[in-house]
Amino acid sequence: MARSLTTRDIHALMNALVKEATGQETTLQVVNTSTFISAGEQVLATGTENVLNSLSLVLGRTLVAVRPYNAKFNMINAIDTGAYSHRLRKLSFYSRNAQPSGDWNTQLYTNLKGGYTNGQNIVDGTAQSTKSQWEQNPAVVLELNFAGSSTWEDSTTVYEDQLKQAFRDEASFGQFVAGIMTEKANDIESQKEAYNRIVLLNFIAGVIDMESTGSVVNLTYEFNQEFGTNYTSAQLRTTYLKDFLAFMVARIKIDSRMLTNRSLKCHWSPAKVVDEVPHYLLRHTPYDRQRLLLHSPLITKSESYVFPSLFNEEYLKIENYEGVDFWQNEANPASIDVVPAIPNKTTPASGQVAGDEVKIDYLVGVLYDVDAMMTDYQLESSLSTPLEARKRYRNIWWTFSRNGINDFTENAIVYYMADPVEPTPDNDNQD
Repeated sequence: MARSLTTRDIHALMNALVKEATGQETTLQVVNTSTFISAGEQVLATGTENVLNSLSLVLGRTLVAVRPYNAKFNMINAIDTGAYSHRLRKLSFYSRNAQPSGDWNTQLYTNLKGGYTNGQNIVDGTAQSTKSQWEQNPAVVLELNFAGSSTWEDSTTVYEDQLKQAFRDEASFGQFVAGIMTEKANDIESQKEAYNRIVLLNFIAGVIDMESTGSVVNLTYEFNQEFGTNYTSAQLRTTYLKDFLAFMVARIKIDSRMLTNRSLKCHWSPAKVVDEVPHYLLRHTPYDRQRLLLHSPLITKSESYVFPSLFNEEYLKIENYEGVDFWQNEANPASIDVVPAIPNKTTPASGQVAGDEVKIDYLVGVLYDVDAMMTDYQLESSLSTPLEARKRYRNIWWTFSRNGINDFTENAIVYYMADPVEPTPDNDNQD
């Protein structure tokens, strides 16, 4: 099912997440983000050009924009497609193979010989030489379209005079009105944070559900494999905490360095065959493009009990790091329960689908490319109504429109702990 271009109202999901995040709902609920996140479509209804057959015919603008913002999860990349297009297309390029040499005689081809032309020189149906210099070798392009819009509103009523009789003077009445507005601002900040949390939770669950090579790491399993032990996750977080944290830091350092290499690991590469030759999408993530989110209670323990400063030159230098107090529910800080939106791995051109439910009891963190998660800011508006003449009040309305973007073709590694000690979660959709 393709991501709907029609604007979807997200206020109910927003309220549910705010309640989980603020302790109003203490039971971890299944969060279905599959219809509110754009996980990438390969084909749009507008069609494609007929040279590479990969680029859509542009109706609006293709934008690459970045702007900072000051909410929680502020390392999620922020872009702005504006209020008109609500569409972002991202172009990537598949790796292409080297070609046989044409300026030497080799074990494969005889390119230099009397009477041979600048071509293949077919003998008995077999090419003796390489093709001419005019052989075409166009780029092999992957286009992903991230479209759609999620919206919600909020409001507050301001009375002109009716509440003044409850206060002694203008100053105390002004403090009361300021308190109303401050608390409403807090509501809105919680909603913005909840939206960023939706983007993050869908991405983590999607990475686990799709499980590309090297993208999901059970640290409990890896520790026991490394040292030939059979400790439980609880034991590693208590009795053997020092040994475990030293191992975890080393593992993240190794993975961080590994991501700087151009590779097929740790991301989804949509299948692409051109002239019977398979092509692969290779990615690399330099250090300055890496982002790391970790469960902060675990890191706080490490700083208190094990290392005076975990993030330094001696241990782990990650400049773009943010601690997460809880992933989904304040009362269950290490757990997630999400039904994510993911690309259709079998037939990518058919659009995105709802993945399998992903439940993790202890999520440690995620190391990812900055381009893998984005929040598209489309509209943020505040307007006041005129004064209602008979009842003398006015309403202030805030309107928000955004799109959460998850690109699973970018590098990411999710770290978690689980018993029994299996290498990856048991999800039905994994290959």
